[in-house]
Amino acid sequence: MNKSKLINAIRWVARILSLISIGIVLLFFIGEGSISEFAKLTIGEWILILFFPIGLMIGLFVSWWKELIGGIIAVGSIILFNIIDNILSGKLKLEFEFLVFAIPGILFILYWYLKNRNREEDVVL
Repeated sequence: MNKSKLINAIRWVARILSLISIGIVLLFFIGEGSISEFAKLTIGEWILILFFPIGLMIGLFVSWWKELIGGIIAVGSIILFNIIDNILSGKLKLEFEFLVFAIPGILFILYWYLKNRNREEDVVL
């Protein structure tokens, strides 16, 4: 497999995983029940929701057109979610199940890096 095919494969794996991630997140919200449950959330919980799932989904959508920006938004949202969750709970914990949702964002960033590195190599040669 040549470089460009591998780079494009990374892009498509990231895109497919982003759709799966968005689908799973939407299932979480559909499964949570009624809208009245949202009225009971605290300010801290609303802040967490801002990063996961809202920030994550925005990042994954943006990644389809702007891989680096969207990937940073997606991965950054998951990292900030974990940091703020630790601060609000007062406990040091790492929520690995949420880190799985960062994988598409990481792949989008990797794709952007490899694509641009590949372009630079073409220019030098």
